[in-house]
Amino acid sequence: MAEPWMVATDLSPEWDFYTRANVGEVFPDPVAPLSFSYFQNENGLGGSEQGFRDAYYRIGAMEPGELPEDECVFLGVTNGYCYLNASALRMLGHRAPGMTAADIDASFFGDAPGVPPFVVKEGFDRPDLTAKIGETFGWVLTTPDLPRVLEQERMVNEMRANRLDFSAMSDDDLIAWMIETADTHFGKLFEEHIFISFLATLPIGIITAVCEAVGQPTATLKLLAGLGDVESAAPSMAMWELGRRVERSAELGALFDLGYDGLHERLLSAADAGTADVVDFLSAFDDFLFSYGCRGPNEWETRSPTWETEPDLALAAIDRMRLSPDSASPADSNTERAAERERLGAEIAAIVEADPEAHGQFLAALSSAKVFMPGRERTKTNCIKLVHELRVALQEFGRRRVADGSFPKVNSYGMLSREELKVFMADPAKFRDQLVEREELYNEYKTLQEPFLFVGDPGPVEDYPRRDAVEVIDLTSGDVMQGVPGCPGNARGIARVVLDPHDPTGLNPGDILVAPITDPSWTPLFVPAAAVVVDVGAPLSHAIIVSRELGIPCVVSATDATRRIPDGALIEVDGDTGAVTVLELP
Repeated sequence: MAEPWMVATDLSPEWDFYTRANVGEVFPDPVAPLSFSYFQNENGLGGSEQGFRDAYYRIGAMEPGELPEDECVFLGVTNGYCYLNASALRMLGHRAPGMTAADIDASFFGDAPGVPPFVVKEGFDRPDLTAKIGETFGWVLTTPDLPRVLEQERMVNEMRANRLDFSAMSDDDLIAWMIETADTHFGKLFEEHIFISFLATLPIGIITAVCEAVGQPTATLKLLAGLGDVESAAPSMAMWELGRRVERSAELGALFDLGYDGLHERLLSAADAGTADVVDFLSAFDDFLFSYGCRGPNEWETRSPTWETEPDLALAAIDRMRLSPDSASPADSNTERAAERERLGAEIAAIVEADPEAHGQFLAALSSAKVFMPGRERTKTNCIKLVHELRVALQEFGRRRVADGSFPKVNSYGMLSREELKVFMADPAKFRDQLVEREELYNEYKTLQEPFLFVGDPGPVEDYPRRDAVEVIDLTSGDVMQGVPGCPGNARGIARVVLDPHDPTGLNPGDILVAPITDPSWTPLFVPAAAVVVDVGAPLSHAIIVSRELGIPCVVSATDATRRIPDGALIEVDGDTGAVTVLELP
């Protein structure tokens, strides 16, 4: 490795167990300097770290004096990659009534090897905090709604509806607005996201325990499906309707048949020529981009594209959907899942009716899941909408710098730190070579396979193997890969290994999507697929929540599935057990 990555945090010597679980889906690539520093203040905490802390304090899992004031604990960046501090996360499980640290481990790691045992140290047992968490849990099981989340949603939606004319702003005003907006809003939005996300595990835990107690362990997944009002599933529903427009129009179909590359420009040209179907489609597509244009691959990273900044990304997914039959409607699947959830919930409630405590907790958990599972996705979307407004402003700044020759690419802003961004205009020429060198180093780090977890020290980056050099054993006919069940159901189909959401053209209706990761740029591809298999993921991962809403059998944490499952093989996916079986090789 030529040199160390530009950004890093000091690793905590006391809270020393780190993991890529969950955060590896949020930041799959090395962390760019601007992303690292944008939401950090002068003491290194800022919106992301402070948001984590404030959420834990609100829940009651910790008190401020337990964490050092001058170092990041919950979020660490080392050798280019972002990690969560699993030691600190475990405290919620240890201190919460009726839970253990092992419950947190199960949510994040499953059966992953190398997870160290939880050691109870002096000061870890805090009956006063256990009581406070209990009060928070009582609120979780009784609150009918999340007014703070909805208020934050209104705020970010108003920011989008009243977006400033960034093209009319000076460079200094652009930078000042971006920094003030990030400092004012991100910490609060991120705190709410962490707060709701961790509390969403409570109703899931209760439902799981009751289902296991009555001998129906696989019922848990069905009781968490078809909840409705899930923000991250809504774009797929909207894309389906756009796909139906294309399927019904010969003019639109002909334009889509030419391929996704440059499709948006072709549509605009056809609209200028007055083609009615195209004009109507683009009007609906513009509405879609207004509502969902913030979504895209690696969407927490401001230098990454979104559906608004690269419309062909969204059109590529719509292209796959338009090939599906009407019977694949995700709205219909959602309705079926919701009906099954209601029926099964009533059935299990009747079984435990003789135990008033278990019966009451089960019914409360069912109701709470309908509040907190969608709430988790809404809080994440609120964060992403804010990040996107910053992205749009940054892209305006980047276009100007490309025009004056001081940026090699529009998104080169990501290779500057927050402080460098402030002083850039004083001497932009001095950064030109640095930006090119940093981009090259970034691409070099992207080729490395970082450790999934470590205790104390991950080791030198020079010891990280290249991703393409990590040996895996290909599956052959009859082999079974075990993952984590995400959404119930069983499906057989041709495995299509798709590594880039920019080009999903190999995926046809009825195929099984095998993907490395599933952020919102991937999940619309669930709709034409018979099932989904993902390399990574956890019980609360984005892929699982969306697949349950869309009614698609899903298996996550199928390690190296994209490398071990042969493209074109006939496979079977069991979303109830997590088993993926190769039936025939291509």
